[in-house]
Amino acid sequence: MDSVKLCEVVEKMHLSSLTPEIDIKKRKVTVADVNRPALQMAGYFEHFAEGRIQIIGKVEHSYMLQMTSERKEHIYERFFMNNIPCVVLCRGLMPGDMFVQYARRNGVPIFSTEEATSNFMAELIRWLNVRLAPSITVHGVLVDVYGIGVLITGESGIGKSEAALELIKRGHRLVSDDVVELRKVSEVTLIGKAPEVTKHLIELRGIGIVDVKTLFGVSSVRESQSVDLVIQLEEWNKDKEYDRMGLEEDYIEYLGKQIVCHRIPIRPGRNLAIICEAAAANYRQKLMGYNAAQELYRRLQARMVSRREEEQEKQ
Repeated sequence: MDSVKLCEVVEKMHLSSLTPEIDIKKRKVTVADVNRPALQMAGYFEHFAEGRIQIIGKVEHSYMLQMTSERKEHIYERFFMNNIPCVVLCRGLMPGDMFVQYARRNGVPIFSTEEATSNFMAELIRWLNVRLAPSITVHGVLVDVYGIGVLITGESGIGKSEAALELIKRGHRLVSDDVVELRKVSEVTLIGKAPEVTKHLIELRGIGIVDVKTLFGVSSVRESQSVDLVIQLEEWNKDKEYDRMGLEEDYIEYLGKQIVCHRIPIRPGRNLAIICEAAAANYRQKLMGYNAAQELYRRLQARMVSRREEEQEKQ
């Protein structure tokens, strides 16, 4: 099961610990969603999402303040006996002594943030969704071309890195070379990034490792990018039929997500960078509602109709 360390959550969200004596190094978060325990504070523990980070906002806090001591003992005991990763109080709110007492007794860390509850929850869920998303690694190069994430794949040594380097020189940005980590952050979005070890580096056969960020500047790289288009490079086969119109899209699947895929045959003299650039621009144009292949087909149809009418007139 994918997980993220609680200490990473604390660092990312800039949380202040109210129970520093509780060790959080081994604690992990496995669920991207969070829970506001309003019903639990009212005594309803059926279907309690105990595995989620518990967020206490102004509503929950004000309700807790008006509870009697006997009620607090009963509710807090039931609340903290569950397997809770941690509790976060928003808006700089402070818990009561009894709440902290039961948290320490059960080893549940409590944190505080000055952020508004809704804003904090939205950012935390967004970040956890990315970190806990299903992921795979693929062999290829990911480049940002005109804002379109282009994943270049193909056999080793076919020219993926060289094409990426030419794209970088033309003003586009490298995300990852050789190995790309893909994460499905939603049903419609696939995000790619580089492993920490190879970030900003390109391998050029005959030269070695090149640091793109150092050679071309920070504007030539980016940390992550959605994968919108796949360009699959393959050796030219004279016996194979290649698509010359592009009326129908081919797709490839990663993590259940269908992505448009162009299979580009490689021959001497073909400029791969310009081909990738044109493919990205054409894909972007299609997103804006214009399809050049369909426009050509429409013109041909109109031309055929026009000729047919001219022939009928002559008769």
